[in-house]
Amino acid sequence: MDNIGYLLSDRSRLLRRAFDERVRALGITGPQARLLLHLLHNEGANQGHYAEQLDVEAITLCRMVDRMEEAGMIERRRDPADRRARQLYLTPRTRDMIEEVRACIDGLLEDMLAGISPPERAEFARLLTLIGTNLGARRDNKVPVNG
Repeated sequence: MDNIGYLLSDRSRLLRRAFDERVRALGITGPQARLLLHLLHNEGANQGHYAEQLDVEAITLCRMVDRMEEAGMIERRRDPADRRARQLYLTPRTRDMIEEVRACIDGLLEDMLAGISPPERAEFARLLTLIGTNLGARRDNKVPVNG
């Protein structure tokens, strides 16, 4: 059991690398693809929200958004509730591209889960969900060090 954390972390790294390689063939980076997928499900939030969701610094996301906006992949709009903030939206071009990203993901998942039966896949998903719940509960119940 000592190496289960390592196995999970290492396989996550391998999965991220494989994802990045597959979407690179579409002309985008892995982080850009992840942003597009987040936008698909939650379009119109401000940049800070997406930085948190992608676990990157706000300035890192800002630079990535700059490049994506210049390429016509996303659109920034003023936030009506906060004139300093910008909300992010997909462009028609990227709505079509997302289908290609999804196809990459479907192929990657099939490759990753080859040899694992449907019941085993369901159990694996259940266990990963439980792990996420456990980790989320620890994060939510975190006690501040300084009181």
